[in-house]
Amino acid sequence: QVRLEESGGGLVQAGDSLRLSCIVSGLTFRSYVMGWFRQAPGKEREFVAAIHWSGGNTYYADSVKGRFNISRDNPKNTVYLQMNRLKPEDTAVYYCAADRYLVSLTESAGGIETKWGQGTQVTVTS
Repeated sequence: QVRLEESGGGLVQAGDSLRLSCIVSGLTFRSYVMGWFRQAPGKEREFVAAIHWSGGNTYYADSVKGRFNISRDNPKNTVYLQMNRLKPEDTAVYYCAADRYLVSLTESAGGIETKWGQGTQVTVTS
């Protein structure tokens, strides 16, 4: 069965950094586009970043571009989100996602075939 397990969230101050990890099992990892989403209280889940199966192409929401970096280690079935210069508005539950198609993550905010993790809480204080 497919499993996505996030870790690395926590409570930090504005300007600090965190690195989130997502370990994937139950699918052919390198055949999937991986992504990160986040959801704050009272808001819809929003796209944060995605990385293609090859690791050569990355995509970011404008709100995090230049601060966050997504990467993947295919032999370890792991995707990372390095978050730098964190802001209070980054506070949210962060979710790892996997899909066969890039547009399902970057344009559709997930589709019927998207696989989701349980989420990890990131809280940034001012």
